[in-house]
Amino acid sequence: MKNYLNLIRIDQYVKNGFVFAPLFFGGAFFEVNLLYKVLLTFICFSLAASSIYIVNDLFDLRVDQAHPIKSKRPLASGQIKKKEAVLLQMFLMSVALFLSYFVSQQLLLVISFYLVLNFCYSKWLKHIAILDINIIATGFVLRILAGAVVTEIEPSVWILLITYLLALFLAIGKRRTDVVLMQNGQEVRKSTAGYNLIFVDAALGILASIIVVCYIFYCIAPENKLHYHSNLLYISIIFVINGVFRYLQLAIVNQSTYSPTEVVLKDRFIQITILLWVLLLSYLLYFNS
Repeated sequence: MKNYLNLIRIDQYVKNGFVFAPLFFGGAFFEVNLLYKVLLTFICFSLAASSIYIVNDLFDLRVDQAHPIKSKRPLASGQIKKKEAVLLQMFLMSVALFLSYFVSQQLLLVISFYLVLNFCYSKWLKHIAILDINIIATGFVLRILAGAVVTEIEPSVWILLITYLLALFLAIGKRRTDVVLMQNGQEVRKSTAGYNLIFVDAALGILASIIVVCYIFYCIAPENKLHYHSNLLYISIIFVINGVFRYLQLAIVNQSTYSPTEVVLKDRFIQITILLWVLLLSYLLYFNS
């Protein structure tokens, strides 16, 4: 069972939490009917993402076997056979599509587009530098849109923009680790040849700056002050800046951003920063009467 859970990357399900963003920022998180729909959407996206992870592992089998970390994956290590993986992938994809149709036809369109886009990514597009990280970022935006279509809460331009930029930032940090491995003689994905440390570090600096500036504008925008019924939103800038700094430290100093999900799940500094940010925004949105 453990091998199958590793194959479907159950630890990566934290990414699918982005489907809750429209509900949370829309101030409707405690509306049970909408929360139920978003929970089903979370399950749909998790199953769809797991099916794509299997597809990616099948396509990358040879490269993964030469990778110091990915070689331990169930398919690369031979703990799960190809035929079993294919059957599981088809099952997960079918359930994701069926369940998404049950929730909303619009959600079915979003999930279908996500599956097609990421199949193309796994097969071809991930080998094209810059395009690869853009597709990863698009996946996070699609999660926001999935949560929006089932709740009929339109996400703000700010949320979509910051989500896209943050996902790019995390993806380029992950590529930095691949570049380090490549320089040490390890075989990595083809797109890594389109990056080097100078480019990656410059991109990280640029994205970090843009994210912070965009978030500051989000906090001081008059419409957002009205939405939060407070002028205290600017306090959350502290948590965003320090979260960005910590990720830069992990990427550049520690060189340990191979998996942004693991960073979120294991790094105490990041966890505390996210928790304080969520608590502050929750207070402003739901308890600031």
